[in-house]
Amino acid sequence: MRVALFITCVNDTLFPGTGRAVVTLLRRLGCDVEFPRAQTCCGQMHVNTGYPEEGRRLARHFVDVFASYDAVVAPSGSCAAMVREQYPRLARTPAPAGAPVGERPPPGPFAAEVAETVPKVYELSEFLVDVLGVTDVGAYFPHRVTYHPTCHSLRGLRLQDRPTRLLEQVRGLELVPLRGADECCGFGGTFALKNPAISAAMCADKVHNVVTTGAEVLCAADNSCLMHIGGALARQRAGVRIMHLAEILAATESGDDRAVRG
Repeated sequence: MRVALFITCVNDTLFPGTGRAVVTLLRRLGCDVEFPRAQTCCGQMHVNTGYPEEGRRLARHFVDVFASYDAVVAPSGSCAAMVREQYPRLARTPAPAGAPVGERPPPGPFAAEVAETVPKVYELSEFLVDVLGVTDVGAYFPHRVTYHPTCHSLRGLRLQDRPTRLLEQVRGLELVPLRGADECCGFGGTFALKNPAISAAMCADKVHNVVTTGAEVLCAADNSCLMHIGGALARQRAGVRIMHLAEILAATESGDDRAVRG
């Protein structure tokens, strides 16, 4: 299977180890993984802040870059949800001024390409469980871990227990439940910038619940949320490290868990 890695902006600029972990993991499972260098932002930030035309151009570019692959895998529930939920809307011709509210715009010039490409876009745990049909990926990670289901993965993609099923099969890993796991951490992309006080309060609640688990590692499927929670954990010197799901699943007995051991 020819798979493209859609790395996403946050991972590409701040967490490159996550992308390397995805490639290591998928190649271990027999996938032919490629990294299209022409890829750019998915446009989520633009659309969420009221710039649909800029988002539409990025959606068109995304389709041009990824259409030829059998599958597109992203280590981000947030960006995968953007492609799956928003691209079909962006692919429609913008409604003209004065059009009745609620009237469904007609398909745009690249709607057919979007309809063909979007179903091939998967968040990592979806791809592993639903497409490859595996939950035991041969990982070894002897640490106490708790999992935070990020909002887009939980409510947008509805990943449900896919990530925890994968974690439960990791040898040596002790998975402990997180109280209030389904509550937002307060990041929400631009939400944290526009509503810093509310965001900080939500993050404080999440950090408290993480610390009370006694976990060594907080795991999630989105590094953006991990960055938000991890910053608060670091400031409190809580002794809990953050780690993307891909990095744990890529770890083996050969020593790939060095990132958490420092």
